[in-house]
Amino acid sequence: MAKEGTRFDIPADMLALAEKSVEQAKQAFDIFISAAQHAVSTAETQAATAQAGAKQVGELAMGFAERNIASSFEFAQKLLQAKEPKEVMALHAEYVNTQIAALTDQAKELGKRVAKMAEQGAQR
Repeated sequence: MAKEGTRFDIPADMLALAEKSVEQAKQAFDIFISAAQHAVSTAETQAATAQAGAKQVGELAMGFAERNIASSFEFAQKLLQAKEPKEVMALHAEYVNTQIAALTDQAKELGKRVAKMAEQGAQR
């Protein structure tokens, strides 16, 4: 045990080695922190992009649903005004054909949007 007032002498080469080790550890830590901050930033950016894309797709789907429901109400109104079964059948055939075309277009549009989101996500 060292007496009070005496100095503990470290050989110069050991002191230099210790200082170098501490400096290397600090540099490694700084690199680690920088990489961690970059990873967090990248993850936040990707999450924000995905969230914005999902919101756009959701809004598009809601718009399609609103149009489809409005079309169904229009069809119901036309049916109420039909005077004979032949007219009902013609209205029904027109409605089905129109809805099939609309749903096909809507599915294509949603597919394009989702593919675009996936492409943007893969680029990041």
